Formats: sequence, structure tokens, C-alpha cells
Amino acid sequence: MELTVNRRLVLATAAVAVLLITAGCMSMIFGGISDETLDEEQDYDDLRHADNDANVTIEVGSGSLISSGEFRAVYNLSDTEELSLYRSTFYRENALDIRAVRYWYPNGTELTGSELDIDQGRSSTEVRVPDGNGTLAFTGDASQRTFYLPAYVSDSYEVILPEGYRTTNYLFGAVSPSGYDRTTVDDREHLHWDDLDSSLSIRFYNSRDVPIFAGIVLLVVTVGGAGVAYYYRQVKSLEEKRQSMGPDDVDTDIDDDSKGPPPGM
Repeated sequence: MELTVNRRLVLATAAVAVLLITAGCMSMIFGGISDETLDEEQDYDDLRHADNDANVTIEVGSGSLISSGEFRAVYNLSDTEELSLYRSTFYRENALDIRAVRYWYPNGTELTGSELDIDQGRSSTEVRVPDGNGTLAFTGDASQRTFYLPAYVSDSYEVILPEGYRTTNYLFGAVSPSGYDRTTVDDREHLHWDDLDSSLSIRFYNSRDVPIFAGIVLLVVTVGGAGVAYYYRQVKSLEEKRQSMGPDDVDTDIDDDSKGPPPGM
């Protein structure tokens, strides 16, 4: 009897271990977002009450030399109860990692991310909200000089770039799609679309970097020009020395012995 109980205990322990291992593997394969990540602290009041006519407001951070930036997005939903969040690569679509998720009912009642129905798979993060006319906000990762995000809802958009950053110089900046309005408020560039239904693709730069780049180009041109001028002077000097020698200084005499027959004749 005791042997049977021990055997059952071993089998039960093994089954629990298999379930834990399987759950861990599934998490590694399909990802997943923890409740702690979904409920991280973040302030969205400035975007929720922004003075613009856009239903989607996105603020892009600049990051630092050793870390990437982040973006905050607020969606004033209109009959939309589910969003499929992803980012496309050359090969496939990957689920968008989000954090600090918040939702507000039309009456202002707030829910945290863990209170929402959020599932992350390999290709997308599915977010379902209880009322399609509420407001959804989340935070995600952004590159230091580029920003890409699909238009998860077809609506009006406003994108706010980091302070001191611009897209106006065609060598360093680019914005897609076209048809936007550009304004600058408190040294921050704002890009506005009345109706956006395609992916956002923005390349921006720090306006302080342009004079630095121009200085580097000028230095390279100056140093290169000085090198070319030095080489030209050296060549001219050699030509002058050769001309000063004259044709009389060139030994053209031929030994008389060389006029005889070849050796052995």
C-alpha cells in the first residue's frame, strides 16, 4: 500500500513538473506580458488633454547614447473594441511589446492593463477593451532616430517628436506618408494627419547635429584641398628643376667603341 502511494506521489510530481516546463516553453515561444509590466506607472494626462484635434496622439522620446527611446500613445477609440498591435519586419510581423497600459471609460473610470483582456502571441498583441468608445493608452520602445508604427485604427493622428529634433532637412529627415501638417511648439515638432490609414515612418535628427556635420565636412574638404595643393606644388617644383637642367646637361655622348662590330666579329 505504501509503495502504491509513493508511486502515485512520484507520478503527480512528475506531471506537475511537465506542466511547469511546458508552460515555460510556451511562454518562451509565444511571449507574454506580465501583470507587473502592464501596470507600470506612466503619466498620460498631457496627451489625453493635448490641444489638438487628433484622436490618436503619439509622443516619441529621444533615448540616450546607451539606451533606446520610448513612445507613449493615446487612442480615443470610436466603435473599436479590439486592437491588434504588431510591427512588420522584412520577413514577418512581430507582436508589439507594450507596458504601462491604461484604459478610461467614456465617463472617466480608469482600468489598468492587468484588468483588460490582453493576449500576446508571436505575431501580434491583442487588446480588447470593454467599451469601444473609451480611451486606450500604452507605452512601447522606439529607436533613437527613427520611428515606425502601423496605423492600428484609421483616424486622425498627431506625432510629437523629441525636443530639439526635426525632420525638415531632406538629408537627415523623412516623413511618410505625405499629406501632413508640420508645426513647432516649444521646440518640439508636431506632425498632423487628418486621416491616416497606413504605417507611420519617420526619420528625425537633432538640429544641433547639423552644424557639427557641416563643420566636419568643411574640415575634410579643407584638409583634402590642402593635400591636393601640396601635391600640385611638389609636381610643379620637379618640373621646374627638370627644365632648369636644360638639354645640354643630359649626357647623350656615345662611346666610340660602341660603333664597332659586335663582340666576336
